[in-house]
Amino acid sequence: MERVTFLIDGFNLYHSVRSASVKLGLKAGTKWLDIPALCRSYLHLFGRDAVMHEIHWFSAFAKHLEATKPDVTARHAAYARCLEDAGVLVELSRFKKKRMRCDKCGANLTRHEEKETDVAVAAKLLEICFTDAADRIVLVTGDTDVAPAVRTAKRLFPHKQVGFAFPFDRKNDELAQLGGTSFVMSKEAYVRHQFADPYVTRDGTAIPKPAKW
Repeated sequence: MERVTFLIDGFNLYHSVRSASVKLGLKAGTKWLDIPALCRSYLHLFGRDAVMHEIHWFSAFAKHLEATKPDVTARHAAYARCLEDAGVLVELSRFKKKRMRCDKCGANLTRHEEKETDVAVAAKLLEICFTDAADRIVLVTGDTDVAPAVRTAKRLFPHKQVGFAFPFDRKNDELAQLGGTSFVMSKEAYVRHQFADPYVTRDGTAIPKPAKW
C-alpha cells in the first residue's frame, strides 16, 4: 500500500478553475469543485497499491473585501465547510496590508496580499516527510515558491515520492524538472468533479452552490 497525500494551494487552483470556466464557455462556472473526487481520479497514475491518505487545502478568507463585497467571505466559508465535511483538512492563512507607492502618480496605496500559504504548504511537506505520514506527496500548484522545500525534501528523504499535479493552465516547467511523477489536471476534469447542489453535510445541513459558481 502506498499512502498518497495531496497538498493543495487553494488560490492557485481557484485561478485555474476560473480560467477553465472561461475556456469552456461555461456560464455556471466550475468553482463548486469536489476536490476529493478530483484527486482520487488521478490515483491510478501511482499504481494499483496507491490509496488516498490525506488532502490538505490551504487558503485564506479575504475579509478585507467584506465592506464592498459582503458575500465573498460567506461563499468561501461555505465552500470550506463542504470540503471539511468531505474529509479535506482545511488550513487557513490570512491577508495582510501592504503599503505601496504608485509608480505613475506617486500616491500612497494600501493593498492586501495573501500571506503564509506558500510557507504553510512547504512546512506541511517537510512535516509529512519527517513524521513518515505518507509515502507520496502530490503538490497541487504551479507556484515556484515551493521549489526550495521540494528540493530539501528530496535531498533529506530520497525514499519519499514528491511530485506535482499542475492545475489547468498552471503548468510550470521549472517545477516539473524537479522530478517525480507530475501531470496536468484537465479543465474537463473540473466539470466532471463537482459537488452536488445543494451539498448535504453529514449532519443533514444543505449548503447551496453560490450563484455563478
